[in-house]
Amino acid sequence: MAQAKTGDTVKVHYTGTLDDGTIFDTSVEREPLEFTIGGGQVIPGFDVAVLDMAPGEIKVSVIPADEAYGPHSQELVTEVDRERFPADMELEIGQQLQVGLADDQQAIVMVVDLTDTAVTLDANHPLSGQDLTFEIELVEIL
Repeated sequence: MAQAKTGDTVKVHYTGTLDDGTIFDTSVEREPLEFTIGGGQVIPGFDVAVLDMAPGEIKVSVIPADEAYGPHSQELVTEVDRERFPADMELEIGQQLQVGLADDQQAIVMVVDLTDTAVTLDANHPLSGQDLTFEIELVEIL
């Protein structure tokens, strides 16, 4: 039976959970995820987890943070004066905002703390610094 290798395009179903069992993403209720192994379309550890799987095979793989979304970087957390936001803008912890960067790029940040005078923004990926567990079913090698 064929086994998945680097360069193959595959379809998988997956369920991703955190250490506490919380499901953060799943493909179970939708179409399988299609990607090319080694193509940079998924986190590196997910590519590795699918290698050598055969169609119909199911496995559980724990992907450490450094092979997922990387470590949480304190350099990507910044405090901004509340005055820099429109006065009528309602902000809340956990809210995601799109902000402009100096090089005309855009970034998604999350509000992680609020005071009357400051807003703390975090540009880390929400899953950075976390080990991720995936149950993966290889549906098909295309």
